[in-house]
Order: sequence, then structure tokens, then C-alpha cells
Amino acid sequence: MKKVHSQATVEQYRQILNRKGSLYNILQQTADGLSNAFTRDQKTPEDLIFDLFKIPNKNEASIGKLLSVLKSYGLQENDPRLAPMMERIWRIERENEEISNEARDPKHWKLSKNDFKLCVIESLSLISRTLQNNLIVPSWNPFCNIIKEIFEAVRPLSDGDVATYIPQLARQNPDSWGVSICTVDGQRVNFGDTKNPFCIQSVSKAFNYAIAASDLGADFVHHFVGQEPSGRLFNEICLDSKNRPHNPMVNSGAIIVSSLIQSKMNMADRFDYMLSQYRKISGGEYVGFNNAVFLSERLTADRNYALAYYMKENKCFPPEVTSMTDALDFYFQLCSLEGTCESMSVMAATLANGGVCPLTEERCIESRPCRDVLSLMYSCGMYDYSGQFSFHVGLPAKSGVSGVMIVVVPNLMGICLWSPPLDKLGNSCRGVAFCKELISRFNFHNYDSLAHTESNKFDPRKRHGELEKDQVVSLLFAAKAGDLNTIRRIFMQGADLEMPDYDRRTALHLASSEGHLETVKFLINIARVKPDPRDRWNRTPYDDAVTFGYTVIATLLDKAMGMSDSGIKSAASISSLSGVGVGTNLKLLPKRQLSVPSSDDDEEEEEVVDDKAESPLDNNSKNTSKTNSSEVLFTLGGAVSDCPTEPEKL
Repeated sequence: MKKVHSQATVEQYRQILNRKGSLYNILQQTADGLSNAFTRDQKTPEDLIFDLFKIPNKNEASIGKLLSVLKSYGLQENDPRLAPMMERIWRIERENEEISNEARDPKHWKLSKNDFKLCVIESLSLISRTLQNNLIVPSWNPFCNIIKEIFEAVRPLSDGDVATYIPQLARQNPDSWGVSICTVDGQRVNFGDTKNPFCIQSVSKAFNYAIAASDLGADFVHHFVGQEPSGRLFNEICLDSKNRPHNPMVNSGAIIVSSLIQSKMNMADRFDYMLSQYRKISGGEYVGFNNAVFLSERLTADRNYALAYYMKENKCFPPEVTSMTDALDFYFQLCSLEGTCESMSVMAATLANGGVCPLTEERCIESRPCRDVLSLMYSCGMYDYSGQFSFHVGLPAKSGVSGVMIVVVPNLMGICLWSPPLDKLGNSCRGVAFCKELISRFNFHNYDSLAHTESNKFDPRKRHGELEKDQVVSLLFAAKAGDLNTIRRIFMQGADLEMPDYDRRTALHLASSEGHLETVKFLINIARVKPDPRDRWNRTPYDDAVTFGYTVIATLLDKAMGMSDSGIKSAASISSLSGVGVGTNLKLLPKRQLSVPSSDDDEEEEEVVDDKAESPLDNNSKNTSKTNSSEVLFTLGGAVSDCPTEPEKL
């Protein structure tokens, strides 16, 4: 039975369901039943969900508590995927209210078994995945807590100034600060001013390109605009070596891209088309238009007019574009579209999800344009800070002078940040600071996933227990192969090197079985693991070393166990174990009585050797006080070894 719920999640269920006694088994059985919903003699998914939310001693279930559980996983009641269920719930409740003549709080809505099942079946797929904890971020609450910490840490930042070259934007409140996140499974969280509308400005460039490339094909679009970072200011009057704008993220490229979109329609139809496309990408969330900003931007557009006529002179526009005024008006209209943090986070999540809106599960952007726009955002999306941003943060992003930033974590989530004060390069000061802190806490950087990366960053994609599973697999394979570098790296990451596998075998068991002396020394001397763990067959690492004939390791473990049994824990005592020679033969080692130091000083303590004692593994040896060059002289402060370099077997 696969474990799907952490203790924190179980406690969360307990608070919502208000149940006493063991809840873990009920949740586990529900998850297992839902994952095998169509096996023979198995309850239907609707029955399993009803049983979980059933009111004791009644044939009713609390639909309000189901909604609370879904919300605890980041799913909101206005999620379009839950709309059929919510419509049926409201219809049933209205009928009940008319009968009882009493309005009820949705949190206390109770439905009969038949009504409950009819409601649940409307959105069964999403509910089933959620109760199995199969969403992209299974540890949702810990993730949200960290995001809130970062949000609050960045809030006091007072750097930067509000953009003033567009008069309407200069009136924005510099204290506004909002963060919204939407995952590719539609889990959402919001902090701060996330419902305040703002103009998306240059963020529109990314979506305009994606829509144009989806409609016309990427190859056709790039006949008119390049893909290279310009290395120039975003509004500089210049073209590349082929007389094209450098990329769609600078003003010249964005003007050309917008002129390609539905170029044969009239202006009104073109605007309606783009507005509907934006709303489609946002899953029906708020997308509006600010006419005041449009008029203000058009009034101060001398540089953009200069750019347009310069490109017209160099024949950059498609043949059907004849009016520069119409071309620029359409570009200004798209920059003046309004959104909120909530709606823009869904649009960013659509890019993270390969062009499919996570709320409607409808394809809005074709696969290649989605890939291409993320590449352009990664290299050109943050004005003249793009190179530094890709270096420090390592994620595709696009910013606008209204203070908005969208950040995409591919295959995971979209993030929208909004704070009007900008730095000298035109990016939101709080937004950039948030992203840097985000990367320091989560392994979201594009290259955090490299093999052998040393990192203690949190990965919210991993289910509870997956990190420990990955660590124990890596540790045990490294111990079997004698890969001391990997073991050191795992140790430096703070992992417990006593982690066992299913058979309760540890890294020390495997290293002892394979004869990796240096690994055993590291585990005993540095990691200070327990020297005598027992596996399911009641065997210790010492038993394995003796069985496979690794006498030096057996001696080392025997000595460590003796110290452990005597309660010897000082650093000097343990460090003496490092003096075991690599090739020492166990039957030549006499039994020794050790004098233990009382402090961690550097003086070498005296060792008393009982020369008449026999080795426990060699009953035929009668003169153990006579040794040859393979013996090792043990001292508590160190050791001297004169021996071969390879382990010898019995």
C-alpha cells in the first residue's frame, strides 16, 4: 500500500472533518480504493468519497467539508473544472431552502447519499486525483507557507520608482504588492493585492508572439523578426544584419508581431479576437482594457512612431500593412489590456503547461510556439537585465513597466508578481528580489536538476517520503560501489547515513559485505553511525565482514562495537579506529585491553597488550605476541601500519 499522506495532511483532514480517533487508515483506504476504482468487488469512487465525508449515524455527507478539503489542496470553488458540481450543488440547495424556508451557510451544507453522489460525479476525475494526493504539488501547505515567508520578507523593500513616462502609470500606488501562483494542475494561492487590475504592458509581447506563431506558424513569423538578444535598449532604433528586429521582446519586434495578427481583419475585429484569446489563455479570469492608459500611451509615443517609420523604410512590415497609425494603435491597445495577479498567473501557468490552460484543459497555444516563447523569455524577457536574470534565477520571465512580472517554472507553475516601483532597467524591484529568494529556497533554477548537484533546496514536486526514498537508494548504491564521494555529498546534505532499506540493511552492511574499508572508516569515524545495526535476518555488518572474509573490516567493527558497548563516545576513542591497516590479517591481531583517554588532547595514551591472549578467530594460534610485518600497532591517539594495500580474505 503506497503511502500518500503526510502527518501534516492527516492533521489537516482531522481539523476539517472534525473526527476523533485514527484517520490515517481511512484516508489511505480511500486513496487506494480510488486508484483501483474499477477492480472487481470494489466500491464505486462516489461511494468511497461519500464514506469519507459521511456524517456519523446519518445517511448524509457534508459537501461543505469536501469543498474545504479541495481548497486545502489549492483548488478554488470558482475553478471551471468544478463548475458542473457547483451548479448542481446550488440547484439542490436552492430547492432545499425553498422547502425549509431557511438559508444555510455553504460550509454546513449536507446532502443525502444520492444527491451527494450526483454532485461528486460531475467533477469526479479532479476530486479523485485530489483525494489521492496526485496533484503536481502534493505538499501544498508547506509550499504555500514558504511562499508567504518570501512574500513578507520582500514587502518592506522600498527601492525603485514608479514609471512616469506614461502619465497614467505614474499614478499607481508604490506600496501595491501582490503574488499569485497557479500550478499546471490548477492549484492556486494568492498573497497581497492580487485582485487589483493593472495594465500588462510589455508582458503582452510574449503572448502576442505565442498567438501569432500559433496562428501563422513560427517559421512565417521569424521571416519578419529574429530570435537573438539585441544587446541594446528595448526601444533602440536598430535592426539586425538581415534588416529585421532582433527579437519579439523589444519594441520594434513587438510592433512587427502585432501587425501580423489577423492583418486582414478590421481594427475592431482584430481587438475582439485578441481579447478573446487572452481570456481563453487565462481560463476565463479577468482580462480587461484601460482606455485611459491607451490614450496616454499613444500621446507619448514619439519613439515608437520613429521605430515604425524606420522599419517601414527598411521594408520590415508585411505588404498588407500600409497605415503606421493603425499598426501602432493596435500595438498600444494590446499593451493597455488589463489583468490581475490571479489572471496573469493562470496565463503563465498555461505556458508552463505546454500551451494548455490548467483550468479549462483547453489548448490555447500550439506546442512549438509555447516552447519558442519560453526560450525568448529566458534570453530576452527582462530588458537589459535578461542575462543576469537567467544567470541568477534561471527561469523564463517577462516584465512590464507597470510593475508586473510573470515567471514560468516549466511543467510546474506560473507566477505573477506585481509591484509598481521599478529599478533602473525597468523591472519590478520587489519582483526581482522575490525571484532571487525563491531560487534560494526551491530547486527551480533551470540547472538545479543537474546530476550531483549539492543542494538542500525544497522540491515541492516530491511526495512525502520521496526525498528519503531517493536518498536511501543513492546511499546504498554508493556504499555497495564504494563511492565515497557520493556518500560524503549525502552526508554533507544532512542525510541520516543510518537509513535502512526494506530489509533494514544499511550502508554499513553493504560496505562491509563488499570490502570497502575506506567507506566503513568514513561511516564509523566521521558519520558516527551505529556500528552494529541488525537487518531483518538479525545480521550485523560485522557478521557480513566475517562471512565474506574481510578481516580488517571485521576487526574495525569489532573494536567499534566494543567501544560502543563500553559507553566510549569520545572523539579520541573513535578516531583510533582509523588506524586499522588496509591489509591486516585478523588472525594476527591479539586481543587488546585499551586504556581510554579522559579528554580530547593530542597526547598519545598508553596501550596495554595482553600477549598471551588468543585471537577469537584463531584457536590454533598460541604465540600471538609474536607478530610479523602485517600487524598493526593500535594506539588511541593514532596508529602505525605496515601492511599490503588490498584487503585479505580468510
